[in-house]
Amino acid sequence: MANPKRRTSRARKNARRTHWKLEIPQLGSCPQCHEPKLPHRVCAHCGFYDGRPVLKVEEAK
Repeated sequence: MANPKRRTSRARKNARRTHWKLEIPQLGSCPQCHEPKLPHRVCAHCGFYDGRPVLKVEEAK
């Protein structure tokens, strides 16, 4: 089996890992209730998706 002849340097290791980072989720606003929501997901606040009610959301007492 092949083994590395030299140790991988810190610069080469870190250059390989430059794309390992977290991204902030891109939030849009719901057209019905204007609450922030993830795109292509049902709004958890009002239960609408694409202008239609999908979930029954009960009001908090």
